[in-house]
Amino acid sequence: MAVTKLFVWVLHVVILKGASSVVAREPDETAPDRMQQPLGLLNQERVWLLEEVERPSQEKSKGRSYVVWRTLLFALQHWQSGLIAGVLLLLSVGLYWWLRKRSHEEDSSSDEESSSSEEEAQQEAEEEAEEEEEESEGEDADGERDVGSYFARRIRWSVRKLHYESDLVFLLVGSLLHACRQRLSSSFFPVLEAAIGVGSAFECWSPREDDAVYRLLVPLKAPRGHAFHLEAGTVGQMLADSCIRVEQVCTCMTEETVGDMLCFLHHPEEVLRKNQKPSLLHTLCTGPHLDVQKTALWFQDLLRSAWEFVPQSRRYRMKVLPSIRSCKLQLTHVSGRTLLVEIVFGVQQGDSDIFLSSQVIEAVCTPSTTWSLSFSVAEAKFFWLMAREVPHDSFHLNCLQLCTRMLMGTGFSSYAFKTVVMHLLTTMPLAGWRRTDFLLRLEDIMRYLRYCLEEKRLNHFFFDNETIPEEIILPPALQRAEPLNLLQNLAQDPAAHEQAMSEFRELQFRLRRELFNWH
Repeated sequence: MAVTKLFVWVLHVVILKGASSVVAREPDETAPDRMQQPLGLLNQERVWLLEEVERPSQEKSKGRSYVVWRTLLFALQHWQSGLIAGVLLLLSVGLYWWLRKRSHEEDSSSDEESSSSEEEAQQEAEEEAEEEEEESEGEDADGERDVGSYFARRIRWSVRKLHYESDLVFLLVGSLLHACRQRLSSSFFPVLEAAIGVGSAFECWSPREDDAVYRLLVPLKAPRGHAFHLEAGTVGQMLADSCIRVEQVCTCMTEETVGDMLCFLHHPEEVLRKNQKPSLLHTLCTGPHLDVQKTALWFQDLLRSAWEFVPQSRRYRMKVLPSIRSCKLQLTHVSGRTLLVEIVFGVQQGDSDIFLSSQVIEAVCTPSTTWSLSFSVAEAKFFWLMAREVPHDSFHLNCLQLCTRMLMGTGFSSYAFKTVVMHLLTTMPLAGWRRTDFLLRLEDIMRYLRYCLEEKRLNHFFFDNETIPEEIILPPALQRAEPLNLLQNLAQDPAAHEQAMSEFRELQFRLRRELFNWH
């Protein structure tokens, strides 16, 4: 390209000099001005040509045409120059068409280089196109569109959003907990373990379209000199009527006496009060029991004081929302993106996947010392295990997400549908959850729920269930427990049962309408 531009410029100089020589042979009063004009034009054109070298590729052809036509026009104005100008004119015309041809070739080459530089930016779009192409392979022989592919494209963006934002939440909460632990190093408050992602958002489905709540469970360990003990009557009472009794233990002959720690059991209270920070029994307990509300308020204040020491505090603004049994956070990025996070507390039952949680199952007035049995960690583990076993194009989460997003205005809970899907995943061949079986599995889910409503019985997944994956660890009491009916209220209240059947028919209508709108 540089050689071509130089040749054009030299040609232009020859024409200008030829013209100036002709003028020199016929001197008159205006000769000095006319001799200076070509030199000034030459300097201007030289600068223009140098600038044109740096011009974007889309202007190159236009620039070359301008140079050639300026040259031709100038030559025509000085046709008196004779044979030299005529020959140069013919050469210029030939050169113009040659340059035009070359410009098309070079622009094509430039386009290839540009596309190569944008390859990384277009990679994600290409991957999506490949996914859609793979999905199209599931179409039937009649060429009908695959309903599974449609809902996959419709819901895929929300799944990717959940993956991305859940990673952000883990990073933010992990930094917060690290800052909190540093402030608690010499205290006798509960020990904060690593957070565990639970709930629908971390299971990669969500009944809420745009404002998913990222729920994490933070296990609490007893601090030095203390122990946690579960107090519950029967297994059924553990669901919503359990307490955590806090006891002081002797530390005289243990490694916990490292430093200046005094044993709570074998030192006078006055000495402890003067020389040691308060016991857990004097801070977050009501009587001998760990208080949920006191724990939540303490943790909220702890987060506020630790936030300024978190690196992400320069990019996020944290607001603690009102809550008496958990810690709800609103994290707003400088870009305006908002994350809703809820942190609940739990005490692990031995080495199992079952916790006593601060979160209450039902929205009822619950004493502040009451902790409920939580299966959220076991459920998250179950879906993680299923993700390894199901086909790569499995639609079990898509089925669950579609069903739960139609529940608004009904008395059904998303947990009921979640329980149905878990039962079906362990009683049906996993190969049957492929995308091409999407409609069949939706029908199975609705048929199973209708059967449960008619029988007024839906068994809890983790009670007396032999199909639970062996990787999920349950306490011995749950392994021996009788089945627990989640629809017990329907068996006791005929009016509630009639209402549930009516709402089920409404759900069927909504689902059919959704599928009909697709067609």
